[in-house]
Amino acid sequence: MFVLPAFVVFSLIVMFSIVWVFIIGFTDWNGFSQMNFIGLKNYVDMFTADRNYWGIVTNTLVYTIYELFLQVGGGLLVAIFLTRITRGRAGLQTLYYIPVIVSTVALCQIFTMLLSVTPPGVVNSLLGLFNSDFLYEEWISNPTRSLAVAAFVEGYKYFGLYMVIFYAALIAVPKELTEAAIIDGASAFRQYAQVKLPYIMPVIISNFILVLNGSMRSFDVSFLLTKGGPGNSSQLLAPYMYKQAFSSMKYGYGSAVSMTIIILCVGIGLLLQKYLLGRAEEY
Repeated sequence: MFVLPAFVVFSLIVMFSIVWVFIIGFTDWNGFSQMNFIGLKNYVDMFTADRNYWGIVTNTLVYTIYELFLQVGGGLLVAIFLTRITRGRAGLQTLYYIPVIVSTVALCQIFTMLLSVTPPGVVNSLLGLFNSDFLYEEWISNPTRSLAVAAFVEGYKYFGLYMVIFYAALIAVPKELTEAAIIDGASAFRQYAQVKLPYIMPVIISNFILVLNGSMRSFDVSFLLTKGGPGNSSQLLAPYMYKQAFSSMKYGYGSAVSMTIIILCVGIGLLLQKYLLGRAEEY
């Protein structure tokens, strides 16, 4: 009974929205005209006639891999580093967490200035001291780098959040386990590899799933920093859905794109959760 109010609110807000999007995905609604049922046409066009769709799906998957390395891997490494030091720990924790609370708009503006070409930003100016060719190096407007740059900015913003979670989990590892490993002669590396990390494996899996789902439907950083360009080189599924629904006024087609985002998030999330939980039970 305690969870009933939350379940009712969740069902009304989330489930109703998903069902509504699912229904609109079978229509040619443009937001104003009458809805006409067109069956699977939106999905057939998306999978077979849309020349941009599969490239954007690939971008989203690559972007997700970047985020898993940056947010989960980076957050875990920094958390381990913080557990190994005794001086300046609180200051470093605050420093690493600041990007989490900074507005995404402000952060993208900062990186736009840092990576500026005309006039040269801080990054190009520093690199230009070693090689003058870097002085006019394009980062945001280079189609081979724009996706990686957007992924780096989002990873930089959120890795501090997962660092805090990993740090809290690591300091909660019972001291008896660590002391037993030390008595057995385990090195610092083996203490983490064979004791601490297996102990916090459920936390690692939870963060892995959270980052995975967040990255698959990522919107703000790529939209604000690169606007999906140049061309569609850094376009992701969520901004593409937005453009189709609200810029091109193709609500039916945009809803079909939305359904693929939901299916990818749920499908890949469940598969990875099943795989990772199976691996966790082996420890």
